Amino acid sequence: MMSEIRTRFAPSPTGYMHIGNLRTALYAYLVAKRDAAGKFLLRIEDTDQGRLVEGATDIIYDTLKQCNLLWDEGPDLGGPVGPYVQSERVQSGIYMDHAKELVKLGGAHYCFCDEEMIQAQREIQEARGESFKFDDPCKALSIEEAEARIENGESFVVRQTIPEEGTTSFDDEVFGTITVENSTLDESILMKSDGFPTYNFANVIDDHLMGITDVVRGMEYLSSAPKYNLIYESFGWDIPRYIHCPPVMKDEHQKLSKRNGDASFQDLVEKGYLPEAILNYIALLGWSPETNQEIYTLDELVQAFNVKHIGKDGAIFDIVKLTSINSLWLRNMDLDKYYELVKPYIDEAVKGNFDKKAIAQILQPRAQTLKEIPDMLDFFDNFPAFDTNLYNNKKMKTDPSIALESLVASKEVLERITDWTQETLHEKLMELPAKLEKKNGQILFPLRLAITGKEFTPGGAIEIATILGKEETLSRLQKSIEQLQK
Repeated sequence: MMSEIRTRFAPSPTGYMHIGNLRTALYAYLVAKRDAAGKFLLRIEDTDQGRLVEGATDIIYDTLKQCNLLWDEGPDLGGPVGPYVQSERVQSGIYMDHAKELVKLGGAHYCFCDEEMIQAQREIQEARGESFKFDDPCKALSIEEAEARIENGESFVVRQTIPEEGTTSFDDEVFGTITVENSTLDESILMKSDGFPTYNFANVIDDHLMGITDVVRGMEYLSSAPKYNLIYESFGWDIPRYIHCPPVMKDEHQKLSKRNGDASFQDLVEKGYLPEAILNYIALLGWSPETNQEIYTLDELVQAFNVKHIGKDGAIFDIVKLTSINSLWLRNMDLDKYYELVKPYIDEAVKGNFDKKAIAQILQPRAQTLKEIPDMLDFFDNFPAFDTNLYNNKKMKTDPSIALESLVASKEVLERITDWTQETLHEKLMELPAKLEKKNGQILFPLRLAITGKEFTPGGAIEIATILGKEETLSRLQKSIEQLQK
């Protein structure tokens, strides 16, 4: 076995990237990169030809690249243990050669039973309330007899041979030592009649030949791990370290599933979440850091991650928590970087000649996702009609009569300003509360509503007035005063 840590992410190209799959990729990456010499491999598992989706492999590449989970070996990069696509490995004969060897070692056998016979046995056992275990008459055939039937053109599969007695144990970093009775294990098909291996066989062969030291995968494979170990033991191979992760849950009872239409990584990006924020959040789904730190860069996750802190229970995906983390990532950005990121969304909503970097600056503390930005800015180009009842605000202690008095006074102040800067507007407008014996909010809330037509906006009255400019601000203010006077 290689001395370096080697992990792999081995997705099937069957559609968009599921959040649970992405978390598996992340954890596998973190385990590898915690070791300075560690290697993270990408392997495409496409043996289930009926479920393949055109373009899904490109989605896998794009998703990992967007998240900066860059692999050291893979289909596009090559490497010393390729090919890294299972269908290409089938063509090289790797799986069939190992299946034949496993038969000779006693860990598998050829099976010539048809699916109707297998299904009939399944129905009988299930009717008795028994777990399915196929009684395979082909087990009695010698290797020579089986190979003679194969030479005669008979269709066959290779099925794993499970000891009828005893137990099989395996160690897992999350769930500890697990022991099962061999009598409870079914004899899975390892090689199908079309010459393709099943996942249960291919993943063991590939992991060994690729020198994988640490296998990170979902806990749904816990029940199959004893069968994998029996294959390793039959060949006399070292068994990798297992890290089975609990599922990402939709709620207390249902797993997140792309089959059920739950959000994929691509869906979340489309909704305006940053790849970095998504990765940050899913790292915390089932893993507890040793400190109270919540915001992590990928490099920080590499340093902090410890598989011993992965929980055993499923973690519920909380879109509210993701949104909170996303907003913190946006707020923590350098303004220039933030402006470059949000400019296309500002351009979508604001066509007028306004200072768009200043707009970005008022957005940054307030926008939680990128997708919500255009709707937050629609008032710049189009001053909307609004109900004067919006001036009634208990928190700000305003009503239409108070608003009218405040707006008239504000307009008089703004008309006299020649140096239209945020500093000057702030200085002059903040003289009004004391002069009119009112609270700050009784001046600024009506003014913001009067020049935007919206109850909630990014930025306050002074910031928005600065961006709108003197002429536009006074024009809107006059319309709002007239509306109140009517």
